[in-house]
Amino acid sequence: MSVSAHEVPDAGGSVPVFRLDFHLHKSLMEPRPTPGIPPPASGQPHPLPEPVFPQHPELLGDDPEWEAHHRAALDGGRRWARAQILRTMRGWAVPYVKSRLLPGDFHPIVAYLFTEWKCNVDCHYCWAFNNSVKGMSEDIACRSIDWLHGTTCRVLALMGGEPLLRPKFAHKVIDYAAKKGFWVYLPTNGRLMRPDVIDRLADAGVATVNLAVDCVDLKPGLAKALTPIRPYFEYLIKKQYRYGYSVFLNMCITRTNLEDIKQLTEIAHDHGIATDYHIVESPMTEQTHFKHLDENSTFLRPEDFPKVDELLEWLIDKQRQGYKMVNSIQRLAEMKAFMRGALTEWNCRAGQNTLIIRTDGTLAPCFPLYSATYDWGTIENPKFDVHQLDEMKKCCQPHCFSTLNHIVGFCYNDARAIKFLLRQAAHGFRRLDGNFE
Repeated sequence: MSVSAHEVPDAGGSVPVFRLDFHLHKSLMEPRPTPGIPPPASGQPHPLPEPVFPQHPELLGDDPEWEAHHRAALDGGRRWARAQILRTMRGWAVPYVKSRLLPGDFHPIVAYLFTEWKCNVDCHYCWAFNNSVKGMSEDIACRSIDWLHGTTCRVLALMGGEPLLRPKFAHKVIDYAAKKGFWVYLPTNGRLMRPDVIDRLADAGVATVNLAVDCVDLKPGLAKALTPIRPYFEYLIKKQYRYGYSVFLNMCITRTNLEDIKQLTEIAHDHGIATDYHIVESPMTEQTHFKHLDENSTFLRPEDFPKVDELLEWLIDKQRQGYKMVNSIQRLAEMKAFMRGALTEWNCRAGQNTLIIRTDGTLAPCFPLYSATYDWGTIENPKFDVHQLDEMKKCCQPHCFSTLNHIVGFCYNDARAIKFLLRQAAHGFRRLDGNFE
């Protein structure tokens, strides 16, 4: 857990049921009727179109130029084609500019589409799945993408649980969203990412793959390991140059994998890909389905803080050496304060520039509040209110270390955005370097 909770674990390892202020938690979790999703205007469900595969048959099979591309990526940074740069600009830069210029408070840039709330592994720190929840229907997925397309949003992240529990469904969602002009982001633990699945998703237009791994070999309580998926990992890395997507490793820092984090960082660096780091957190709100709250070997305890501090300094030093990392140095340093319960306000933009769409089509501002019963509306009928969000964030921000939402909040600054674009322009946008720091 993060010991930014109101209590710290006792000697037996038990933790609070939730970390939010009691009164805020009560207001967000009161029993309420679930907002109904109105039927489609046509009266008939909207199925997702059947993707054509392969759309790019010339990209199937082995890539004889991989070694040359790989060496170039390691030696001088990956070179991006014009089409890939334009896709990224349409996904991120254009929506950002629109969100700054258009009136009103709700201008999403990133939407997290929870196609699944089930998972095929059981990481003991993770409460973000429930295997009794039915996955998203094609109708909800199709209508969600169509609705988002009418907003400023052009980044769509498939989320879970594990988004590849239904690979054919994921293929349909990615294909439909990419054809609508979305920059599509796919997180996965990699267990189901066989080479044929990689080819289908890449052919459909996935923009980046967030491969979640916490250790090299399996550890008690940590199921996301690299060794069991190593052949899939190698294939995923190899094919990125052919199809034009990117890959990064996503790691959660726990009390039992500090050395693994270093090893995985070096593996990513050796393969020329970026890394992203989270720090383990116990549930923000009560999760009645979560069975690992007590006696959890992964949650951080005060005696772990010096070793975590050492790891964070090591990561900061590696970034200064040129290792590719999604997190800024500032955010890595702030992890020290967070685990000690001293995180400050960080410009959370949830419900304004980011949102989540649950499997049933209801909306929430962010991941930690997936289970909240507060009515923020549904697809096609959002009800985000900036005054409610601002009041809520006074209490929840100090207890939250959402990396993705922090990146949006950190980047939601004209000076940083301009500085980043100028840095890319300096080398003719031939490659995308660094983060927004």
